[in-house]
Amino acid sequence: MSTTYHPGLEGVVGGETAISTLEGGLAYRGYPIEQLTERCAFEEVAHLLLLGDLPNIQQLREFRETLRAEASIPPVLAELLTNIPADVPAMDVLRTAVSVLAHFDADADDNSTAANQRKAIRLLAKIPVVIAARTRMKQKLSVVASDPSFSFAANFLWMLRGESPSLRETRALDVSLIAYAEHEFNASTFSARCVVSTLSDLHSGITAAIGALKGPLHGGANEKALDVLESVHSVEEAQTWVEAALARKVRIMGFGHRVYKDGDPRAVLLKKLTAEVAAERGHNELEAIADAIETTVRNAKKLPPNVDWPCARLYTYLGLPRDVFTPLFVMARTAGWSAHVIEQLANNRIIRPDAIYTGPATRNVLPIGER
Repeated sequence: MSTTYHPGLEGVVGGETAISTLEGGLAYRGYPIEQLTERCAFEEVAHLLLLGDLPNIQQLREFRETLRAEASIPPVLAELLTNIPADVPAMDVLRTAVSVLAHFDADADDNSTAANQRKAIRLLAKIPVVIAARTRMKQKLSVVASDPSFSFAANFLWMLRGESPSLRETRALDVSLIAYAEHEFNASTFSARCVVSTLSDLHSGITAAIGALKGPLHGGANEKALDVLESVHSVEEAQTWVEAALARKVRIMGFGHRVYKDGDPRAVLLKKLTAEVAAERGHNELEAIADAIETTVRNAKKLPPNVDWPCARLYTYLGLPRDVFTPLFVMARTAGWSAHVIEQLANNRIIRPDAIYTGPATRNVLPIGER
């Protein structure tokens, strides 16, 4: 048995994948993220991840029609959403909802590629409905039904806010969903692959992935990035605040990445769009504070922002509640997670790493009266 230890499995190759790579920048199935965000809508990228390539016009039309047809949830789940206590975190509610949806999916126990593709598309369609419905219920507002005339991104904003989004808002959310859709063997993706490597089902894998994404060191980082922004009240205060935080060795969320040492390409893509939405929605002051924080962190620690830094602001500018930020990550990443579930099962071997034992040496069990 190998005794080489890599804390956090850093640097360990955990498997092969044809879905995405981070080498030389982020690419999904060979397509650079820059081109995907410039030339595609989220639905096209979801099709790429789940079905293997970008769709032509007819394929995209059919894919969108399926998403629209599946954009509803069972009445039992809708009732459950109203009965879950209001203070339960949104990610916990979403984790439960995905598990419940398995009970209403005719393909639930079918692990064939075709069945998993169908299940994944259904989840993609239903997760936005769950997030929007639960959010409006908490706000004591009536639930807004899906509108088939909208795109995936625009429809979510419509269901959540009850008003038609602008083209700029839709485009910005669309790009953020593409940027969040897939990211190789991250913690949540690896969790999904571990679960289905036992020949469990797709819903179980996605439920486990949501549990992993909930943590503040993974998906929850976008919410923590907003904490940073809310702690600084002016451009002038930014430098002092950052320097004080660094002196206390406080980790400033939204900066640095285990893989992207020279900068996260997703953050670069979203920076301009985030600024445009800020201008449209009247958040120029907060955007200026963010720029000042970013400049100070770069100068002091040479740490570029990661994708959570612009996304925290973008979602704030879009008027989304903080506890919706990480569920939005789920909404996008379900495409990537499902692609990995399908890939794992296509050439499966149960994932079972070794461990280095650090406990007591061999001991004898004494009779209970002598302990």
